[in-house]
Amino acid sequence: MTVIAAITPAARAWAEERGRLIGIAYRMLGDFGHAEDVVSEVAIEALKQERSAPGRVRSWPAWLTTVCVRRAIDRSRSLAAAREDYPGHWLPEPVATSRLPEDAVADREMLSLALLHLAEQLAPEARAAVVLHRAYAMSAAEIGEILQKSPAAVRQLISRGERRLQLDTDAAPRPADPRALTALVDAVQGGDLSALLDLLADDTILWTDGGGVVAATRNPIFGAAKVRRFLLGVRAKAAAFDPRHPFRLAALDVNGEPAVALSHSGRTDVLTVEFDASGRIVGLRQVCNPNKLRHALG
Repeated sequence: MTVIAAITPAARAWAEERGRLIGIAYRMLGDFGHAEDVVSEVAIEALKQERSAPGRVRSWPAWLTTVCVRRAIDRSRSLAAAREDYPGHWLPEPVATSRLPEDAVADREMLSLALLHLAEQLAPEARAAVVLHRAYAMSAAEIGEILQKSPAAVRQLISRGERRLQLDTDAAPRPADPRALTALVDAVQGGDLSALLDLLADDTILWTDGGGVVAATRNPIFGAAKVRRFLLGVRAKAAAFDPRHPFRLAALDVNGEPAVALSHSGRTDVLTVEFDASGRIVGLRQVCNPNKLRHALG
């Protein structure tokens, strides 16, 4: 973390706004380390701006937000190029809710792993517009000043982005109810994997992200039958690795929602589960890459 040494207006504003800025950058990037880097760069830019033109910035919070969003857009474009060569499917980096700044989780809109994953299909400016509007209640005019677009253009970005993410519809992913997920974890931990398998919707999808570091599927798995076979295969391999403890599960909270720490075959993954309106499982995201788990499990 970068710290501005002198207690100047810029330094004070950055310290006060840091949690909110990290929330913006993380929602835009899906990577907590890169989000922290962006916010540190904003601190450096604030110091330079204050030294070169003292007194010119009328509102430091607005200035910091603008620079943060623009830097996150630039970082997003560079990351998109790097992710084209990523081994297998890329999933966002989960972060334990307790490790997120309070300002980042004050409103949990656009924070779930499912929405961070879906938001990857949006162009950087569209993602910024949806994040600022949904999670921070900013108007089209305010967002337009940041993105250097007209309010009408911003409203179009927001509308198209919300439709793409199916926000405010029954198709939007629903996090697990904490009590229901705990009961599910207890059942699977006790050897009753059918408690999970019986909840799979016909069109459920499983994504895994091993990053080329650990074994994981390279492509999403579609359909309850194929997901069932995959999970049973994982259990069989885990049992061969440790017959007494093929699975160890524990409930945890990441990205502001319930999740599961799944330990098997000498490693621990983070698994999030999304449900439809009827309570069937429609999405499972299993982050296996250990390089992505230090903020969730470390």
